[in-house]
Amino acid sequence: MRAVVLDNEAVQALRDEHHPKHRQVLAHLAGIVGRRQRGREVSAVVPTSVRVEAGWDRTQPEAAAINRLRVVDHPLDAAPANVAAAIADELAVSVADAHVGAVLRSLPHDEVVVLTSDPDDITRVAGDRPVRPVRV
Repeated sequence: MRAVVLDNEAVQALRDEHHPKHRQVLAHLAGIVGRRQRGREVSAVVPTSVRVEAGWDRTQPEAAAINRLRVVDHPLDAAPANVAAAIADELAVSVADAHVGAVLRSLPHDEVVVLTSDPDDITRVAGDRPVRPVRV
């Protein structure tokens, strides 16, 4: 199984078709759809704090296009909040970055890819979890 996690820059690029990285991020997600069609299980995930940071309100009409991409929310509820709090305390990162780290550490997938503008931060918050940050 493979998971693709979206960080702030990836969400911002997907929300705005005029964003300079829109096509690049959309191409990554198109690859997910292609793998799903070939029978390989792939999921796209966004930490809810990243959605907030990027301004993605799923209820707004302008979110219709990004909502169709079947990106699943990963909420910051009790257990992930505890992990994120420890990450934020240890590494002095933002809530969204700490939440990304908590998501990365909890995913049961064999391969985890993160679409991000800051691969170094992703590697730091992932801890011992092997991840492949892809710069967008």
